[in-house]
Amino acid sequence: MKKKTNYATGHFAEKIAFWFLRLKGYRFVAKNFTVKRGTGAGEIDLIMTKGKTIIFFEVKKRRTYGAAAEAITIQNQMRVVKSSAVFLQKNPQYASFQMRYDAILFSEFHFLPRHIKNAWRIL
Repeated sequence: MKKKTNYATGHFAEKIAFWFLRLKGYRFVAKNFTVKRGTGAGEIDLIMTKGKTIIFFEVKKRRTYGAAAEAITIQNQMRVVKSSAVFLQKNPQYASFQMRYDAILFSEFHFLPRHIKNAWRIL
């Protein structure tokens, strides 16, 4: 049997995260929002709302929850922050919403993902 690539595994984790969050009452806005290269921005895995809060999610799957959390580096966080600013600029209907950065972590040893609210903040 052929081993899944990191890309395929990551997209599968994003699909599971999507349904996990929908079951928790989050509403879908966008997935894999990407800003063009050379801007210092990157991809946002999932963008969802809950009430009047817009949440930008980083989804990581690693061997353990700890390894998944460590994979969300400062550089990764800054790329997501820059991308979220572009997203909000292009989508002014969310201007009055509160904003949050969350992480969804997957471990090979656990069935359910771990949802970390306010995984990082803009300083």
